Amino acid sequence: MTTYRFTCIVCPLGCSIEVEVENGKVKDVKGCRCPRGKEWAVQEVTNPKRVVMSVLPVEGGALPTVSVKTAEPVPKEKIPELMKFLANLKLKAPVKAGETVAEWEGIKIVATRGA
Repeated sequence: MTTYRFTCIVCPLGCSIEVEVENGKVKDVKGCRCPRGKEWAVQEVTNPKRVVMSVLPVEGGALPTVSVKTAEPVPKEKIPELMKFLANLKLKAPVKAGETVAEWEGIKIVATRGA
């Protein structure tokens, strides 16, 4: 059996969580003080995901770059592929905060500020 230890990031409590995994299956989760923490810990062990943030160049804008993020979390193992996709993008001004500037595998890439 393997035990994974985490400090939960879902809420301000910062619970110390232990997830016990045997033969690829979660057997027990200890230390959570809320159901969201348990759900997060199980996902972190079985299918970790992250919201990805980056910057993209902008042609003709007041600023040379604009910050962007994924509209939803991306599986960790796919982040290098996403970053290669983002490295090949160049936006044209104007770009507005909240605007979807691209889409990758059905996930929207959203500008977090204007340019």
